[in-house]
Amino acid sequence: MTIAFVTDSTSDLSPELLARSGVTSVPLYVLFDGRMHKDGLEITPEVLFAGLVAGKKTPSTSQPSPAEFAAVYRAALESADEVLSIHLSGQLSGTVGSARLAAQEFGGRVTVVDSRSVSMGLGMRVLRAVELAGAGRAVPEIVAELERIGQSADIRFTVDTLDYLKLNGRIGGAAALLGGLLNIKPILAIREGRVDSAGRVRGPKKALQDLADHVRKYAAQHGGARVAFVKTPGGEASIQELRAALSDVPFMDLGDHQFGTVIATHAGPGTFGVTLEPLN
Repeated sequence: MTIAFVTDSTSDLSPELLARSGVTSVPLYVLFDGRMHKDGLEITPEVLFAGLVAGKKTPSTSQPSPAEFAAVYRAALESADEVLSIHLSGQLSGTVGSARLAAQEFGGRVTVVDSRSVSMGLGMRVLRAVELAGAGRAVPEIVAELERIGQSADIRFTVDTLDYLKLNGRIGGAAALLGGLLNIKPILAIREGRVDSAGRVRGPKKALQDLADHVRKYAAQHGGARVAFVKTPGGEASIQELRAALSDVPFMDLGDHQFGTVIATHAGPGTFGVTLEPLN
């Protein structure tokens, strides 16, 4: 039985990695500067940040329609027996709901999975599914394994400034001002499918050390780790420092990946962090 894989643009997998893995990505949409843009194809975080600095309105986002998913599934099933479609958390978007509606058309040949994650938390789950299929696993076995992995997978990241969280209504103006005055850096995580606070520290060096300590503890607990480094534009140097701080930690390095435009809207430039999975 051959399996085709589908995800969405919030997986933050690069076009090259998608092509190499044989995965089709369905884009979400970003309404910005009076136009609807396909996420990952027609707009980038760099363009978004430049527009916001210039005073343009904060963008809104929307999920793909069931018809768009159905078209992708129909094309995939011309050469595959089944489709495994893995998407960002249903707590954050209606994307997985659109995918499930579309799947009803195909008589059980399309399985839709809510990753309960986003960005490389989703992307790593997709890559693991491809790996498992290559080892001969059937769809039900892959879904069960993804569920097991999801119970211990983790995302941790920090933002360079609270201004973008304020801009998007995630914190109040007083909190943003206080954070700026005290140089407070929030540590954020994905928990139960939602973005949640995992703590706060004072200053970028302590934020980096907090993330490094978390990876070190995670690797010790799980006998190693798969680690993908994530960032928005401006976070490159911090990623290099974080990787250097982990030189004594046993982990499988899955490289650097950029947060997509949807997350970048809330996080802002200079954001960086890690996505973690157990090795096995």
